[in-house]
Amino acid sequence: MSELVNNEARPLAVVTGGTKGIGRAILRRFAAGGFDVVTTARHGSDLETLRQDTESAFPGCRVFILAADLGSREDVDRFAAFVSSLGRPVDFLVNNTGVFLPGQVHNEEEGTFETIMQVNVASAYHLTRALVGGMISRKKGYIVNVCSTASITAYSNGGSYCISKYALLGMTKVLREELKTHQVKVTAILPGATFTNSWAGTDLPESRFMAPEDVAELLWTCYHLSPSAVVEEILVRPQLGDL
Repeated sequence: MSELVNNEARPLAVVTGGTKGIGRAILRRFAAGGFDVVTTARHGSDLETLRQDTESAFPGCRVFILAADLGSREDVDRFAAFVSSLGRPVDFLVNNTGVFLPGQVHNEEEGTFETIMQVNVASAYHLTRALVGGMISRKKGYIVNVCSTASITAYSNGGSYCISKYALLGMTKVLREELKTHQVKVTAILPGATFTNSWAGTDLPESRFMAPEDVAELLWTCYHLSPSAVVEEILVRPQLGDL
């Protein structure tokens, strides 16, 4: 019984797309800081490896996992129900799941817009709606949407990806305005080129990129500001600029 009580006393972070890159770095930073964490990704084997590695690295941390494809509204709802079934308040929600498909508006494959908007925007919209009620009722909580420098700078071959990231930043601003009187904090983080699997095979040196841990550390600091302060947007780029 005492073990259960101690676990339930730990704050809970929900991070979508937590098995790789920025999502994994955020999940591990908050696990290291005393949080239990919930995450989802498409591949159950990756999730199980993440769970074992994280719980081994940070004794006392519990990692709750559910394989789901957040490109499916049904799976978004299923993941939200999974989080709710834990019966614990969500202290920190990070909408990190995203997909990049190169192309231009006039020539990208049919269906690209719908796929990207569902994964990058609609999943964050619906998951936030499902979980924010508890934050509002407690007058406590923090929501982060992982946007991109593509949220403010259009580039060739960005197509629907840029559109989705502009939309996600807009949604974040709306949430901030709606939730500020409920004491729920909302932050948009706009990372530039970060060394993740998305850049696998590049000829550029790793030093040309930001580390995912840089993004995680920024959010850890934001979370620990006083209740009267919020970081609304973070724009962070590699020291030598965009790629």
